[in-house]
Amino acid sequence: MFEKTTRMNFLIDIYDSLLTEKQKSYVSLYYLEDLSLGEIAEEYEVSRQAVYDNIKRTEAVLENYEQKLGILKQYQAREDLVELLEKRLIEKNVVDNEVAGLLQQLKNMD
Repeated sequence: MFEKTTRMNFLIDIYDSLLTEKQKSYVSLYYLEDLSLGEIAEEYEVSRQAVYDNIKRTEAVLENYEQKLGILKQYQAREDLVELLEKRLIEKNVVDNEVAGLLQQLKNMD
């Protein structure tokens, strides 16, 4: 499916409003801004182990939300269907402005 970093970035984007401020900060700095554990620890004046533990717990929380709600899974399934539809239209050399417009609306839903 996705590599871990990409998956975590998606999960953070989807579920960030369900995280605490501390959880958001640590995972955002680690995954979105690519800071090291040491850099985050220095910024928050805590140990690297504290940062690591917080990030691991937050990853588990995000995966739990995804397991229960399945928003990323639904998003990926929708993207796969859109891609397949576009491929089929191209293969069949179909030019249909209505279908193209509907596909574009589907893409813009997220």
